[in-house]
Amino acid sequence: MSVKKLSTSMEDYLEAIYMLQTENKSARSTDIADKLKVKKSSVTNALQLLAEKGFINYDKYSEVTLTDKGLKYADEVYFKHKTIKRFFTNILNVDEAVAEDNACKIEHVIDKEVFDKLSYFLEFIISTDITSVNIEKFKKEYGKN
Repeated sequence: MSVKKLSTSMEDYLEAIYMLQTENKSARSTDIADKLKVKKSSVTNALQLLAEKGFINYDKYSEVTLTDKGLKYADEVYFKHKTIKRFFTNILNVDEAVAEDNACKIEHVIDKEVFDKLSYFLEFIISTDITSVNIEKFKKEYGKN
């Protein structure tokens, strides 16, 4: 059974909860609001929806935790984000802040086949002898344009 795709906003909430749980062992509404730069009332509405859909465990005055379903979904979104950002910074030499911003946007819309190929290419390039691939030459040549 496949899980129905969530909206970009809901994926951002799951990813924020995932990251907060990874960093701090817990996620609170105020921390989520701070991380996403949104109002606490928006967080409450999103958490209620995610709880109804079975992605999180949520009670108004307690910490938010991901269910197994939520953890799997959030892990996939976060993996896409990290991979895309890594491709931008390590291969294309994009500034880290720009890479972060773009990865956050692209992670939600990238086709699975395209992402799989990008991920494979990234791992191939990183594991290959850099002199035969010559990414540095690419970066220097591209920088002239």
